[in-house]
Amino acid sequence: LGYFRYVGRAVASSRIDITDRPTAVNAAELVDALIDEFSSGALDAVYVVYAKFNSALSTPPISQLILPVTPPEAGGARPDYLLYPSAEAILTELLPLYVRNSVYRALVETVAGEQSARRTAMKNATDNAGDILNVLRRTYNRARQAQITQEIAEIVGGSAALEG
Repeated sequence: LGYFRYVGRAVASSRIDITDRPTAVNAAELVDALIDEFSSGALDAVYVVYAKFNSALSTPPISQLILPVTPPEAGGARPDYLLYPSAEAILTELLPLYVRNSVYRALVETVAGEQSARRTAMKNATDNAGDILNVLRRTYNRARQAQITQEIAEIVGGSAALEG
């Protein structure tokens, strides 16, 4: 959010309180008001900005335009379909579902990336702690061995002094 404030972009809505287990209800709560504002003309476009989950090591930030929905370019001749109900009625029902699903996918990908990063960080911390433990164990054993060697040398030296 700080970035958008810095570059002078108005943010119509933002939420940072989504849990570790986003639901379709969370997505609907986020999107429904934005759909209404877009439909009324109060908003020109709606973008969702999220961390796209590519792999455990790659979650780049993505800005995706979700409204207005742009249809993919069709190649070749378009077939003539007879639709009932009309195409407009179908779009009126399906577009909100598509937008909600797009936001839900963004929420799930963001959480997956965060969980993956946490797991990687914890694995690295565990590995580093194991390495430190091994170094400390070696240092302790060397110090103990040096002390035992010194005590044996003192005993042998004391024994030689008593004999000699």
